[in-house]
Amino acid sequence: MANVEDQNTPGTGSGGVATTERSERHDRNDRGGLKVRPRDDDDQIDPAEYAKLLDIYDNSFRNIAEGEVVKGTVLKVTPSEVIVDVGYKSEGIISVNEFLDEGGQVTVQPGDLVDVLLERTEDREGYVVLSREKAEKMKIWDEVEKAYAERKVVIGRVIERIKGGLAVDIGVRAFLPGSQIDVRPVRNLDALRGQELRMRVIKVNKKRGNIVLSRKALLEEENAEKKKHTLETLAEGKVLKGVVKNITDYGAFIDLGGIDGLLHITDMSWGRVGHPSELFKVNDEIDVVVLKYDPATERVSLGHKQLITDPWANVMERYPVGARMTGKVVSLTDYGAFVELEAGVEGLIHVSEMSWSKRVKHPSKILNVGDSVDAMVLGVDPTARRISLGLKQVETNPWHDLADKYPVGSKIQGKVRNLTEFGAFVEVEDEIDGLIHISDMSWSKRIKHPSEVLKKGDVVEAMVLNIDAENQRLSLGLKQLATDIWDDFFSRRHVGDTIEGKVVRMTNFGAFVELDEGIEGLIHVSEFDDSAKEKIELTVGETYPMKIIKLAPAERKIGLSIRALKSDEFRADWETYQESAGDGTATLGDHFKNR
Repeated sequence: MANVEDQNTPGTGSGGVATTERSERHDRNDRGGLKVRPRDDDDQIDPAEYAKLLDIYDNSFRNIAEGEVVKGTVLKVTPSEVIVDVGYKSEGIISVNEFLDEGGQVTVQPGDLVDVLLERTEDREGYVVLSREKAEKMKIWDEVEKAYAERKVVIGRVIERIKGGLAVDIGVRAFLPGSQIDVRPVRNLDALRGQELRMRVIKVNKKRGNIVLSRKALLEEENAEKKKHTLETLAEGKVLKGVVKNITDYGAFIDLGGIDGLLHITDMSWGRVGHPSELFKVNDEIDVVVLKYDPATERVSLGHKQLITDPWANVMERYPVGARMTGKVVSLTDYGAFVELEAGVEGLIHVSEMSWSKRVKHPSKILNVGDSVDAMVLGVDPTARRISLGLKQVETNPWHDLADKYPVGSKIQGKVRNLTEFGAFVEVEDEIDGLIHISDMSWSKRIKHPSEVLKKGDVVEAMVLNIDAENQRLSLGLKQLATDIWDDFFSRRHVGDTIEGKVVRMTNFGAFVELDEGIEGLIHVSEFDDSAKEKIELTVGETYPMKIIKLAPAERKIGLSIRALKSDEFRADWETYQESAGDGTATLGDHFKNR
């Protein structure tokens, strides 16, 4: 439709002066009237009678005023114009463009009745100036005023966005303020362009050509009626049809008919939903069930997933422990990966269940979101809605074959992968490490840190000491490949032997003595310090004779005593005295005096 024009603006509009040749029209006198030709017969009209008839003819048109809409008959249609008879002294000529449809076809033919606006009774050539377009607009204005007076609904198409609102075509151009578009604020007005809307006329001024519309007023009226009906039937547990009115991060507002309900994101699907827009769009019609209704506040909580069976209801039957399942990785966390087995059912592969041999620091090292994976069901808890899955369980455990490949006592070769305060980790196979504890690095040296013996990257030989497949632990020994100096010492020494040793450190319970390189024994304090009788002062770094009083090979402990050695000396002196006393040459006092 064409935009409205100011109705007070003078001009010929679309109806213009006739451009066809005068030969196609009746001959006219200077006053624009008809020239009457003489009749062919001998009867002549009296001039006085003719003047009287002509006056009557002129007066018959004085009831048609300029600016009125009248009906006319189409006399002729040419490529450029349409000739219309409105019953006046002369015909009117209207541009053919005013009779074209959207396809450019002429919509009238001779004999059709059409409404036209009489703009002027005569132009300079004596023709009637008509306009069909302005007549149509005059009719529309009449309809708009009637719709305003009777509060009727008008339908219009949004033309464009303008300052403050929208321009709407209802046959003439009208204004729809932004505040009157909807009951809720509309952020994207451009999205309404081209849409047909139902509205009410809230203001009209024909003289100024102003029409103001409101869609909000109509919606409020309709919603009030719908709301009344909806509230009468609303009840918890009832299934309703609704239209998605708005979508937020936490859910969607559903129009139930004059009243909105909230469909929370957690009640949309049994499955994982990142955002409500993944499932619904504005204006979607969906089925919902009323979960909660508060008549006092008119708040309605809705559910959508409740309309289908809870997939966790019989989950143990579908996912028995030990079954192998295929799923899609939907989320990664620091402690594992969540795998969707079906819509609404997810399982967790803990990071500890991802590899038999790899030390997985983060699930992203093995899996990515979107990956399809095979996993074994390790446990199911329907109450807590939890399924434990294992990724490594679908593969052979390399630790179970380790004992056959590397029996205890066998030698292996590997690269030092890492050093810690308590030992060194050696890579035995791809991603299988064994630990050489610091205590198994040397028989003789007291090692404070593994770096004193090994460096990262060193290739070493070690002996397999123990394999714990269940706990995935492999114990290795470095010193076990060398001769055991303790075994050698215990094979050469016995309890009662006298030996020399160097004091290496003193403690409150005794003195540690180095007997051979890497071999230490202990002189308990009671074996060199007897406060009641005699105290022997020991100095670190000094060498003293002493006696072996205890050997414990299993514990690699050696007990030493200086007092025992002194007792042996006393016994030897006593035996010497007894021998001397027998021949009367010496006394016991003399013996001790000589000492």
